[in-house]
Amino acid sequence: MAEIRLENVVVKYVPKHEVKFFNSKGVRNYMDDFQDKEFVSRVDAAEEEQLATRESGTVMALDGVSLTIPDGKTLAIVGPSGCGKSTLLRVVAGLQRPDDGAIFYDDKDMADIPPKDRMIGMVFQSYALYPHMKGEGNLGFFFKMRNRTDEEMMERIKITSEIMGIGFDTLLSRKPGNLSGGQQQRVAIGRCIVRDPSLFLFDEPLSNLDAKLRSSTRVEIRRLLQRFSITAIYVTHDQIEAITLGDIIAVMRRGKVEQMGTYDEITKNPVNSFVAGFLGLPPMNLLEGWTAVDENNLVSSFGKLQLDGHLAGAVKPQQELVLGFRSSDAYLVADEAQVPPQGTHLQVEVMNSEPNFAKHVQLVHVMAGDLLFGVDAPIETRVGTGWKMTVVIPEESVYLFDKTSEARIHPK
Repeated sequence: MAEIRLENVVVKYVPKHEVKFFNSKGVRNYMDDFQDKEFVSRVDAAEEEQLATRESGTVMALDGVSLTIPDGKTLAIVGPSGCGKSTLLRVVAGLQRPDDGAIFYDDKDMADIPPKDRMIGMVFQSYALYPHMKGEGNLGFFFKMRNRTDEEMMERIKITSEIMGIGFDTLLSRKPGNLSGGQQQRVAIGRCIVRDPSLFLFDEPLSNLDAKLRSSTRVEIRRLLQRFSITAIYVTHDQIEAITLGDIIAVMRRGKVEQMGTYDEITKNPVNSFVAGFLGLPPMNLLEGWTAVDENNLVSSFGKLQLDGHLAGAVKPQQELVLGFRSSDAYLVADEAQVPPQGTHLQVEVMNSEPNFAKHVQLVHVMAGDLLFGVDAPIETRVGTGWKMTVVIPEESVYLFDKTSEARIHPK
């Protein structure tokens, strides 16, 4: 077990010759000599303007990342494609050398420590099992490479089988080609455990599984993390995985960590509009087009807002703003006569609704002007496409963000 610390870690791609910004040959050709090919694929799928400096073509995979993962805790990393999640994992594992900065395991600088000596157990999205070996061979390969005794190897495999639970031992006599996706992932996790690592690294391990298998495997991974109390980094696109498995969540964008904390800390106190609109089930509604008339009044093409409460005096005249609120904090009113005088009122048109029978609520999608957003309503509330209604947002539920900097505006 170890505390993991990154200090100002930088990984970048600098083109070796002068090029036009992501020319017609495409990103993959442009970055064909970059070490992390997975990152290149994600850059190719993302918006290149957000990932590179237009003048130089330099791509920042990691841009001054500093963070600490306490001993025995799991850090879940989320963010859009190409934000640097997997590159960060590769740097911690030693598979990618940073251009600047340092990585420490329990205050020990890992700059000159090769991956094989870092006591890491890594689980990949593609499983990465040796196809010609049975499950037992995949688990025992670590011991064979280090000339360990067969007795030690078999003892560790036996212990791992007991840890992994019912049915795992039946997978050890079969090759990966004869296993389902979920079974292959169980073997991959077992191979990770068998070497008794100090650090677990998970790179989107469940993304190739169907919903039912994802759910059951997620429970199994959580059980293992709690049992071993081993420091872990878990990269994922799935927020449910991040919430379930992460003691701490890091939200990344463009090679930087925007915010770290627990799920409640981040969703209740987002540092900027990107984090607010990215993390959450569902994410926060963000309505652009607001302008401060003075320190206490906002106006837009679809409503007005008077800042009487905690945000009074927090804005500057003519400041352009983004208004945010959670769908669960607002509510719909069908009858104009029943609209309360307090709060922000938005005239909307109902587009459709998504019922959640388990929670007895429905997410009603509405339009205000050209903005589409969602509002929770009881499952028994009748709504129909095209209905004209009023959304009421209590003032204590309003978040404000500066449109230019995206920074959250805090109460004075």
